[in-house]
Amino acid sequence: MPSKALENLSSVPFFAKLDDQVMAIIRQSVNSQRYAADEIVFIQGEQSTGLHIVQEGWLKAIITSPLGREQIIRLLGPGDVFNEISLLTDGRNRVTVQALEDTRLWVIGWKKMLQLMDDYPQVCQAVARNLAESVLHLMKLVEDLSLRTVKSRMARLLLENSVDGIINRRRWMTQTEMAARLGTVLDVGNRALNTLMEDGLIRVDRQRIQIMNKKKLEELATLEE
Repeated sequence: MPSKALENLSSVPFFAKLDDQVMAIIRQSVNSQRYAADEIVFIQGEQSTGLHIVQEGWLKAIITSPLGREQIIRLLGPGDVFNEISLLTDGRNRVTVQALEDTRLWVIGWKKMLQLMDDYPQVCQAVARNLAESVLHLMKLVEDLSLRTVKSRMARLLLENSVDGIINRRRWMTQTEMAARLGTVLDVGNRALNTLMEDGLIRVDRQRIQIMNKKKLEELATLEE
């Protein structure tokens, strides 16, 4: 792997508190993997291959029902670290991860990560911090699914993904994907989005979504069922 790419590992927040000795070992242990858009990285229930770090690109972590309905648990972008839970359980993947666009990952093998955790407490602390952040994210997801309407969840999703009132829509940011993030089906998600447009809170086109009334959208995002 190019030395410049390996140097970039130090900029990933997960590794921020690791000393030079540990980082040198990690750079020797990491492998680079490429995935095309829509390609599966790993499948829920299969044996984990290790800790994954996003170098570039975007992915989704999903759980799929027996009828094929998806719940997107999390979107994963540059600098995100995932599948740490497999290191602390039975070594199996808890979700399916799929590339949304051409993606490059760093991967540290499962056995090597366990060895690093045994040898260096700071690695254990890094895994624990990342796991805690994942738990907080899941708690927030449960809160939204349990307590808020789809319309309220749509408002929150748009606010969280906007920059200066604009959500630039990537190729994969379809309304089907948005519905899966909200834990609903396409028709219900579309109705929520259309209602926000009819109320004058947002403007939607093919390339972007523009927030027209941030204050009212923020009020809506906090409403409970």
